[in-house]
Amino acid sequence: MRSSPTPEDVAKEGLLISRIKNGTVIDHINGGEALNVMKILGITGSTTESLSIATNVPSRNMGKKDIVKLSNRELSKTEVDRIALISPKATINIVRNFKVCEKKGVEIPILIEGSVRCPNPGCISNTNEPIKSRFAVLPEGKGLRCLYCESVIKKDLTSHII
Repeated sequence: MRSSPTPEDVAKEGLLISRIKNGTVIDHINGGEALNVMKILGITGSTTESLSIATNVPSRNMGKKDIVKLSNRELSKTEVDRIALISPKATINIVRNFKVCEKKGVEIPILIEGSVRCPNPGCISNTNEPIKSRFAVLPEGKGLRCLYCESVIKKDLTSHII
């Protein structure tokens, strides 16, 4: 009778998550952030994506990391920019016919437009005016500053993502 693998066995052998034929693998997500990545991507229990999630997986470079695999979906630049805000070391792998055909790291954008809600209820971006929210990304991705009212978001960025 075979026993379940120990965490050490898994670390030696690699992940026990099946390959995907087509889609996106988001790797090197900061440990514990996979559920926030899913929130950023709008993935809920009622969406149709087939996905695999690994959290707090041992990593030589990061200590712990998360991985999200999405079948039959490639990410937009806006989605990648949002991921960069919470996990600046993440990598995006595009898989086609079981092969990684494109691999790139995320880049923290300088400006985020129309993707984040300002925490200031009096900000013009929270009114019925036909404008998009605009935020400057603080150095090293340490937060966001609203370009209209100067409000700063430093914690829990995912709760402000539209």
